[in-house]
Amino acid sequence: VQLVESGGGLVQPGGSLRLSCAASGFTFSSYVMSWYRQAPGRGRELVAAISTTGSDTNYADSVKGRFTISRDNAKNTVYLQMNSLKPEDTAVYYCKTVYGLRSYWGQGTQVTVSS
Repeated sequence: VQLVESGGGLVQPGGSLRLSCAASGFTFSSYVMSWYRQAPGRGRELVAAISTTGSDTNYADSVKGRFTISRDNAKNTVYLQMNSLKPEDTAVYYCKTVYGLRSYWGQGTQVTVSS
């Protein structure tokens, strides 16, 4: 199982970024995917999750209405569209799946929101 995130960077408050997570080594369309983030000095928190077909999603209260999780099962990729970014969104963002009762994480991508 391999998860590779991309799309992070430096953005001004109010800006947007789209993160991608390319998956391989398992049947992507059969597994729930999620995005987590970890800010400096804080624990890792769930940001958003999406069902196998993409029909069901859920979000942390702090990002509802600003972030959108989606997936393309033909491309084995899950996305996180982040709009109206705030300085408090600054963190390393990770994608995750649970496969064979084990959690798999990507290496993370840094998102920094600053003027």
